[in-house]
Amino acid sequence: MPGKRPGPRTAPSIISNDLVVHGNMTATGDIQVDGTVEGDIRSQSLTIGEKASITGEIVAEDIVIRGRVIGTIRGRRVQLSSTCHVEGDILHEALAVETGAFFEGNCRHSDDPIGQASSGASLRPSAPRPGPAANSPDAPRPAPRAALGESPVVVNDGGVVVKRPAAQ
Repeated sequence: MPGKRPGPRTAPSIISNDLVVHGNMTATGDIQVDGTVEGDIRSQSLTIGEKASITGEIVAEDIVIRGRVIGTIRGRRVQLSSTCHVEGDILHEALAVETGAFFEGNCRHSDDPIGQASSGASLRPSAPRPGPAANSPDAPRPAPRAALGESPVVVNDGGVVVKRPAAQ
């Protein structure tokens, strides 16, 4: 079957919470990061722990993010857990965002997010879209104050920002 790895599944490579990696990492199997990585990661499957921190591009078939990521993410299946903090663009085939996740950046669906050339600019609109004049009847109106605190998702010019709900 295409997309499946040959051979038996092996134990993941683990970057423990006291380890700091400066440089790129590539694996044909699974990686679990609980420490800090300053560099790009490419693997079959990647799990980022709650206390983990990654600064760089991530490319993997399956990605589960529970910790902090600053950089571009490209994956077939990407899951943003409630404890994650992601600042960067996401190119995905399937995206799941749990309530409470923090995501600031652009996300875009792709049939082949792994094979697509990485470029942060590819997720952004190529040119600003003209909008209605501020005082025209077609101008977008701000949401009522009561509605602003009800949803953790804010859509702004094609980008999605998911913020944790305010403390009660």
